[in-house]
Amino acid sequence: MEQIYVFGHKNPDTDSVCGAIAYAYLKNKLNFKAIPKVLGSLNKETEYVLNYFGVERPAYLNDVKIQLKDVNYHKNFMLNENKPIIDAFNVMNVNAITGIPLVDDNKKFKGYVSLKEVAADMIYNENLLVDTDFSNLISVLDSNEYLEFDEHITGYAHAATFDDETFINNIELDTESILIVGDRERIIKYAIEKGVKLIILVKTKNIPDKLKKLAIENKTNIICSSKSSFKIARVLCLANPIKTIKRGQKTVYFNELDYLSYFKDETNKLKHTNYPIVNNRGVCLGMLRAIEAHEVKRKKVILVDHNMTSQSVDGLYESEILEIIDHHNIGDINTATPINFRNMAVGSVNTIIYLMYVENNVKIPSSMAGLMLSGIISDTLLLQSPTTTELDKSVAKTLASIAKVDLNKYGLDMLESGVDIKDLTANEIVFKDMKNYKINDNSIAIGQVFTTDYKLFKDRESELIEELNRVAANQDLVLCALFVTNFLTNDSNILYSDNSKRILEQAYNIEELTQGTLVKNVVSRKKQMVPCIMDVVEHL
Repeated sequence: MEQIYVFGHKNPDTDSVCGAIAYAYLKNKLNFKAIPKVLGSLNKETEYVLNYFGVERPAYLNDVKIQLKDVNYHKNFMLNENKPIIDAFNVMNVNAITGIPLVDDNKKFKGYVSLKEVAADMIYNENLLVDTDFSNLISVLDSNEYLEFDEHITGYAHAATFDDETFINNIELDTESILIVGDRERIIKYAIEKGVKLIILVKTKNIPDKLKKLAIENKTNIICSSKSSFKIARVLCLANPIKTIKRGQKTVYFNELDYLSYFKDETNKLKHTNYPIVNNRGVCLGMLRAIEAHEVKRKKVILVDHNMTSQSVDGLYESEILEIIDHHNIGDINTATPINFRNMAVGSVNTIIYLMYVENNVKIPSSMAGLMLSGIISDTLLLQSPTTTELDKSVAKTLASIAKVDLNKYGLDMLESGVDIKDLTANEIVFKDMKNYKINDNSIAIGQVFTTDYKLFKDRESELIEELNRVAANQDLVLCALFVTNFLTNDSNILYSDNSKRILEQAYNIEELTQGTLVKNVVSRKKQMVPCIMDVVEHL
């Protein structure tokens, strides 16, 4: 079963994080393999919630770009570098490929050999040195019977083509000699006496008893082969390990975690055909042919509490979007195929997720009830925000009962847990809950933080304004504003980048806006910040 990533928006808040966890739990109960993720650091309020209900923090999801591990490459396609050269040729020939990765006994990547390099070795290598494992010789020579005293054989090959007398008088054999011979008893005895490394008996199925006894006494390696002398001479050096082949330039390989886009960029420059794939430990996983890079398995995702590209995970359009559950305005996300899109005008995405539990007749455990309740409390400011609906209130009461908490007491404690900023940098405050929006060709960013006393922010106005100006410049924003919302008085103070002043003045009908200006009864980004600011930006 393929896993599905369930996540909220960037700069995660309590509603999006709790919604992702609660919905992943529901999907798992419906026999899917769903994994909740987050797209950024959790704020103090969300940490408080997860700790309170004993729920594990979701892992961070960097992106959903297609990686090489998502591509249908030739997995486990490789050869041990100690295998005979002939094996490399046969594998490439059977599979109609032009190269293969080489590995050691632990599958650690050691290099790559091409068909051209194998062919060159077979054609041009006149070196008769054999330096290989005995097992390779058994394989290459099609041996049915043999005597093995050495695991590794090193020596130079000689063929007994002369008559006995001429051979014995003219060919000097020693411990580094390999003799290719037929039914020539005198020459075989001579070879054994000289202590040759190996005797290969041509066109022979079995070792004669008399010869076997003599070979055992002298610990002489013998191999019987069904092949002729000519064929043995042709293939003998092909028993040498693949790693002995002279290879060309340094091998180009890729990590399974590399992005497909990077792979395509690099391979377009290199113009090779095959590329080994390895993991972080240097273990070879297989080989990817450049022409097969289009055969991909996209990561499957479900979006919670957002439906705008700028607020979602990097590489979103390289994934397969299965569902969207949201309570905001319809954004700019497009899909190639129909999906389940659940969007309702309620105060919290967790209200919608609660309804989906009910619709699927899935029992809600107290921990999931606590998380969904926390999401509703956070996004509706304890049911006081103008976005709050009667449905939010009804669902919150039900969830509070299941979670066994006092709605108002728990809600106040939860909201107050997230207002302390003394240990946060200006950057962390600005990006604590920042959302980006695009209107025509213009981009804006609206952040919101909550407090019980604006004085905590008043003392840090200058550094916060400096940070807002920096963000506006770096992201080419026409507006970058931070609304500091007091959830006890239901008002907000505005801090903003210098270029935002005129837009905010028009949006809130303020004649002369100054930093920290209080706007009464403005608490909802969705209903009281984004719409009026967007209206002004649309007419720029």
